[in-house]
Amino acid sequence: MESYPSQNWTMEIDDEGLKGSEQIQWASSELIHILQTRVRSRKGPRINIRIRSLDENAMRLLDAEGIGYPNTQESFSLIRTSSADSHDIDVIAYDTIGIVYGLLELADLLQCSSMKEEAYAQLAAFTSKTERTAMPIRSVTRLFVSEEEDKGWFYSPAFWDEYLTNLVMQRFNRFHLALGIGYDSGHDPNVVDNYFCFAYPFLLQLPQYDVKAVHLPTEERERNLEALRYISEQAKRRGLHFQLGLWTHAHAFLDSPNVRYPIQGITKHNHALYCRDALQALLQACPAIDGVTLRVHYESGIPEPASEFWKTVMEGARRHDKRIELDMHAKGVDEQLIHTAVETGSPVLVSAKYAAEHMGLPYHQADIRQLEKPRTGKTALQFDAVTATSRRFTRYGYGDFLQERRSYDVIYRLWPGTQRLLLWGDPQLAAGFGRLGRFGGAKGIEWFEPLSFKARKNSGTLGGRDPYASQSLQLKEHDWKKYQITYRLMGRLLYNPDTNRDAWSRYYRASFGEAAPYFEKGLAAASRILPLITTAYLPSAANNIYWPEMYTNQAIVAGQEPTDGDFDTPAPYTFGTASPLDPQLFYAIDDYVTDHLSGKLNGKITPVEVANWLSQLANEAQKQLQRIQEYCEGEADNKKGTAEWDRFCVDIEALSYIGQFFKCKIEAAILYAYFKQAKHATFLHYALNSYREAKASWEQLIHATDVYKSDLAFGYKPYARGHWQDRLEGIEKDIAAMEREHRACLLQSGEPLMRYEELQPIVFGDTITCMHVQPVASCGEAVSLSIEVKGASEAVSVDIYYRPANQAASYTGMEMTCVGNCFYAQLPPAVTSTGYPLIYYFIVRKASGAAKLWPGFEATLSNQPYYTLAFLGGEELG
Repeated sequence: MESYPSQNWTMEIDDEGLKGSEQIQWASSELIHILQTRVRSRKGPRINIRIRSLDENAMRLLDAEGIGYPNTQESFSLIRTSSADSHDIDVIAYDTIGIVYGLLELADLLQCSSMKEEAYAQLAAFTSKTERTAMPIRSVTRLFVSEEEDKGWFYSPAFWDEYLTNLVMQRFNRFHLALGIGYDSGHDPNVVDNYFCFAYPFLLQLPQYDVKAVHLPTEERERNLEALRYISEQAKRRGLHFQLGLWTHAHAFLDSPNVRYPIQGITKHNHALYCRDALQALLQACPAIDGVTLRVHYESGIPEPASEFWKTVMEGARRHDKRIELDMHAKGVDEQLIHTAVETGSPVLVSAKYAAEHMGLPYHQADIRQLEKPRTGKTALQFDAVTATSRRFTRYGYGDFLQERRSYDVIYRLWPGTQRLLLWGDPQLAAGFGRLGRFGGAKGIEWFEPLSFKARKNSGTLGGRDPYASQSLQLKEHDWKKYQITYRLMGRLLYNPDTNRDAWSRYYRASFGEAAPYFEKGLAAASRILPLITTAYLPSAANNIYWPEMYTNQAIVAGQEPTDGDFDTPAPYTFGTASPLDPQLFYAIDDYVTDHLSGKLNGKITPVEVANWLSQLANEAQKQLQRIQEYCEGEADNKKGTAEWDRFCVDIEALSYIGQFFKCKIEAAILYAYFKQAKHATFLHYALNSYREAKASWEQLIHATDVYKSDLAFGYKPYARGHWQDRLEGIEKDIAAMEREHRACLLQSGEPLMRYEELQPIVFGDTITCMHVQPVASCGEAVSLSIEVKGASEAVSVDIYYRPANQAASYTGMEMTCVGNCFYAQLPPAVTSTGYPLIYYFIVRKASGAAKLWPGFEATLSNQPYYTLAFLGGEELG
């Protein structure tokens, strides 16, 4: 037992087998440091902390508390028993990482307390508990994409010590350092900043190859390797799996005459062999690397198909006789590549995109956009012959990788296209990711952290990633600290989506005192806005093009097509024709108006509903900001006016204006579509009013964000950099086009304007309840499904839509047989024989033309709006 009498607390490890653990020693030292800092000398009962394994004595303690056993990986229990003389705290766990989490939970309780009495009281009064996780992989990706902005943190031991500690404190168990993702493709003709793009020669000099990065000093190369070794070792010391991402294997940027570090010594004959040997040498030099992530499609710079090249490279994924985990970025992966990886003997992961290259609502889109469906024939670009054709559907989702029997594991990678700068913090959506991140038996989620891709494509400036112009808000080298609540919510709620809210409310209390509930509710509502927009409206699946947080305006009025061909949206390239991320469950605006006017609504989420949700979320955020303001006017509080206080307020306000802007713009686009299809000037009149309201919200957004730098660069093209101010011109241009059309329409028409109330769309009206019990189904047998509909004011019919959880497949729809209030359908044996789980949902239709999706979305928008069914005889899904 270690005793610290001046601090009035003790700590001991009760199990000899635990004392040799590097991770437990590290976590103990973290807790001791915080105890020494926070729990000062005082009179009163002593605090005794005991660390112990799940043995018989521990089980008796747990039985007495009635909180269950920590009997799964990474689970732990904290038990507090008090007497007049002491508060005894037992940290009990199934494994080493569970002990680490238990100790760090105590440390977090202290960190989120004030000094002395409050911190002491936290340890003396917390409720005993057991915590477990069902998600094996909870990962964070950090990207090195800019020599100017990323070298500072890459070389800083102090940065890594603090940053990695925070990751494990928030229950992440995996860290991915991604190199070579500074450009979209190894074929990009504009490569300048190629630092770490072809990573090996920036880290190693192999004696058997005369390969080097020209202009890179030997001392710097050695420093790079030492930094990587330090990062991986510190991750391992904390119990984190360390994953090294090698996203580019192109070495010769032949179309890029200004490349900063030309790679010398690679030929077509030694390219794969060098990569193999360099990879193995790198793994020997950095023994704490646990796995390697490879981008194995054409964007790596290797023309498709290339299974022989990757077979050679993958042979290097070994350390002595031990194989290292191989994670293949899923885009373009086919059976041959999977077979190649599995044949190496390495554990194999396929990492699929969660919601294209964005962050949508937590469920997995019911279907991909038509643009992502498989194509036949060759493309003009021969190097993407696989990804652009037969495997096109693997680009932005889980593809066909969720086979119930498979020789590899799957994780989902949550990309950063939606929101990069502004704070994010919604416990409901984070819990949704925690519940749905194992869809199809996947192992978990890898999340691109905030500010990902900052300074990409040689758009950086010296001085780091701090986005603020206002000196009072600047973060300096601690840019990640702005997002502590984001890391906390994502990490804790991926670990356990049912985590007690004290896990984050304690952080709010520590930061904002009695105003904490207003900040928590305001940020939660504001954080739901951009994922909802992304799910309902996706003019481009690529993160480097579509950026709704700093939106480049897509015109409502045709004739203003983007001059840049990067936007993958169908002709005529207007806001109203753009596809949702999930076109199966969400309407495009023009399609909705067409179906509404024809009386044939099909139950999809309408843009009217989306606009209403956005309005509610924006209003809630504004209401909480008003409460914060009232609190400031009425209370004396030393937490007011801190940089964190102001940063939160700025971002909540900014997100609320983004929500208001899109709400008004969606309304304007709906009304404009009615005008184009119904040919009545009233619609255009009100469309113009709504669009002007949208512009007013954007102008408020510009004012709210004047604390940010004028050029926030995530790339060199206009839609990937700049400030909200720069986007106003595009909005004004589109409004001017609508105004011209309005003037011409009034001159030609002369028809009276209808009242706005007459334009309201048909809604379902009734609050119906549907009862559906998922059946037990066997592989190769027909499956019967039924649903009971209650509460409808008129006769209804029900359709069922279904497909396997394979995004290359299409949906089948059929009308169900009605018997009273119940509806029945039998699906054929072929449905249960695909080797995939089944996705299905119902559409309840009324004779009036209204229709409703079931199960649809709950109020929090965090649930899965369809059902899934696995079949007995297939591999059991997690």
